[in-house]
Amino acid sequence: MKQQQVFAFALLVTLLSGLTVSAQQLVKVNGNNRYKIAVVDLMILKRQKLSAFQLSKELGADGVEVDMGGLGDRETFDNKLADDTIRALFMDKAKEYNLEIASLAMTGFYAQSFPERPTAVKAVQDCINTMTKMHVKIGFLPLGIRGDLVKLPEMRPAIVARLKEVGKMAEQAGVVIGIETALSATEELQLLKEIGSPAIQIYFNFSNAIQSGRDLYKEMEILGSHICQIHCTNRDSVWLQNDKTINMNQVKQVLDKIGYKGWLVIERSRDATDPKNVKRNFSANTAYMKSVFQ
Repeated sequence: MKQQQVFAFALLVTLLSGLTVSAQQLVKVNGNNRYKIAVVDLMILKRQKLSAFQLSKELGADGVEVDMGGLGDRETFDNKLADDTIRALFMDKAKEYNLEIASLAMTGFYAQSFPERPTAVKAVQDCINTMTKMHVKIGFLPLGIRGDLVKLPEMRPAIVARLKEVGKMAEQAGVVIGIETALSATEELQLLKEIGSPAIQIYFNFSNAIQSGRDLYKEMEILGSHICQIHCTNRDSVWLQNDKTINMNQVKQVLDKIGYKGWLVIERSRDATDPKNVKRNFSANTAYMKSVFQ
């Protein structure tokens, strides 16, 4: 039965039974609740701010990727969520706006050295502890500039050793840490094999594949079930709907094929002529992603 027929049948049955039907219920009947769309609090200029939830709701998102805070020279992240009271406020605010926290992000590692920093594993442990308390299953860990295994292959032994430690901690906590690397999909599979933990997976970023000249769709196919979450944007230039380097319908076909189910997190793809207009950029990208995936 075609989607339109299923939708019409569900609506007819509901009306005949005298019940009201919500848009969410119809989406579930229609089988389109497989994908959810989130935005990154850091990129909407609301890093670890309660107001990120209201803004995300206004942007039309289903959830938020919440950042762990800055790292700098500290032992660990400047994480307000370590405070029980503040953490409870965040969880209550998400509930108030009917939003989910898609993941916790350790973006501080973009500018820091995961393989060299003495307290790197401790910082990830702090993120895992916060994830557990907030019932968040995915943590985002970018390996960053000093973890670029294409430019700095000599960092590989340290990265593997530390991710083995992180994997054990994540397994014990029942969460997944998604790493972002500069490697190709085939090379990432080899890296995951060396790490040897089901709790370490790939947080896939469209931009990495595109900017490296790799086949976006083939990369996702190769990684398959090893993708735990996706940053579904390219670098800032145009909105997703105007980006000639991404065929979003083809992306959906591949994700359907590999059985991906979960979050598509909007990070960038801002209009370069108006990059600071958060509402205009992110609401446009959110609406477009929902039109394709929901």
